[in-house]
Amino acid sequence: METWTWTLLPLACDRMRLYHNPRCSKSRQAVTLLTEAGYEFEVYLYLRDGIAPEDQEALASIEGIIRPNDVIGDLDLSNLSSIDIQQLLMEQPKSLQRPVLIRNGQGVLGRPPELILQHLANQ
Repeated sequence: METWTWTLLPLACDRMRLYHNPRCSKSRQAVTLLTEAGYEFEVYLYLRDGIAPEDQEALASIEGIIRPNDVIGDLDLSNLSSIDIQQLLMEQPKSLQRPVLIRNGQGVLGRPPELILQHLANQ
């Protein structure tokens, strides 16, 4: 007779990734809020590691995701397409507004950081 062992593994689609800049007070506040609320999440240091390719689309869909003062070059930011935003973030990760939480292919900008907890409570 065969014996089966079942192992529950976390679903990849339920992962949470926080795009974090340790020098940013709002970003540090988001880490604290999520930790104190008991959420498990990945702290993603995007200035060191760049933008994760699997998050490009979700990030580009967030209104206000670009920090205009951190964009290098003379770009008209008023009419960027989703593809243009993705390319800009890949080339200039510093232009990413933060903190941003990505979960299940959706992103939320934490400005203020409490919006992240509100978003999670509504899912």
